[in-house]
Amino acid sequence: MRDSTRFASWLARSKFRSSARGSFSSYSVARPTILLVFLALLIGLPLGGCSLNANPAVRPGRVHPLSWTGVASWYGAKYHGRTTASGRVYNMNELTAAHKTLPFGTRLEVTHQSNGRRVVVEITDRGPFIGGREIDLSYEAARQLAMVAEGVAKVRLSKLD
Repeated sequence: MRDSTRFASWLARSKFRSSARGSFSSYSVARPTILLVFLALLIGLPLGGCSLNANPAVRPGRVHPLSWTGVASWYGAKYHGRTTASGRVYNMNELTAAHKTLPFGTRLEVTHQSNGRRVVVEITDRGPFIGGREIDLSYEAARQLAMVAEGVAKVRLSKLD
């Protein structure tokens, strides 16, 4: 017995066979619903399809304020020498940082809220990937802010570019 014949006989015996009330041949709720879904997809795909943004982590139209507060952490030797999301090699002794959405090359002044120390960093990587943290600083930036021992610190971030 051919597969198509076998399927047809199974369909006739099964509970999935069409009835007058639930079939697509009658004007039931299914036909307008399918039509609406098809139209939504047809209209939505051209509007939201392609993007010219080379970096999907940076959302176009998202504007960061010039100054805001958040929690900073730092990363060091474990990532030293690895390639960052921007393509640069991470050097823990440079003044760099990771942020989730700011464009690469953005310069920020980071001020430690408790001791008032400041440092200027450049965004070269993506992160932090731990909830509640705004920025990951390089080891050198954390050292200059005197937050290495703490691990995390409340900071004020000011956009310079």
